[in-house]
Amino acid sequence: MASAPTSGSTRAVVSPSGDSALRVEAGTDDREVAWRLVHHLARRLDRARLPGVVCTIPTYDALLVELDPVEVSSSQLVPALMGLVDDLDLDEPVSASPREFEVPVLYDDDGSLDLADVARAQGITPEELVALHSAPRYVVRCLGAPGGSPMLDGPPLPHPVPRLKSPRAHVPQGVVSLAGRQATITPAAAPGGWCLIGRTPLTVLDLSAEPLVPYAPGDVVVFRPIDRAEYEALRGTRMAAR
Repeated sequence: MASAPTSGSTRAVVSPSGDSALRVEAGTDDREVAWRLVHHLARRLDRARLPGVVCTIPTYDALLVELDPVEVSSSQLVPALMGLVDDLDLDEPVSASPREFEVPVLYDDDGSLDLADVARAQGITPEELVALHSAPRYVVRCLGAPGGSPMLDGPPLPHPVPRLKSPRAHVPQGVVSLAGRQATITPAAAPGGWCLIGRTPLTVLDLSAEPLVPYAPGDVVVFRPIDRAEYEALRGTRMAAR
């Protein structure tokens, strides 16, 4: 394990993750600084094209750096990583010009999802849950599975939202969901244990496009409640910045 100071008093810790990856963790309790550190570092690594670096996967407060051990060893890569970390400006925003994506949502109008159960567990009404979920401007923190799901900080609910005790074998694309203190949209059908509260008619994942999803970390998502008629009218529309 190795560590080195970055800007100010912030520190990063690098540790092995198997035999072909390194984990870079921001050693600070400031969630915003940690988030900026790992995403700036990922972008610097992508631009630097260091020999042996295969790809970078930034999350909320840590970065996985996958490497080709034939080209470079972990011990050889650590000094280069630390040099990049030390050179980061952690006051710089993750996105200098964040785009905003409005996502229309039909909130569980037929009772087939988990909206009523989540509201009951929170001690609020379904209408209050919809209002709380659709009020914030959510920052895309990172991309997750499946299909580049936008990982968002959750709405200001009284309590974290527990995951389902028995995950669903199939969660359709376009579902809007909550778990813990997080929120997301499911771009592609997959199994899942998050609580489903609504559906968007938008097509989020486009296999013919590059990138496959239109948003990136630092962009903003806003949810807008819609009715069934508007849902049907917008069905299949590609998600795009406004």
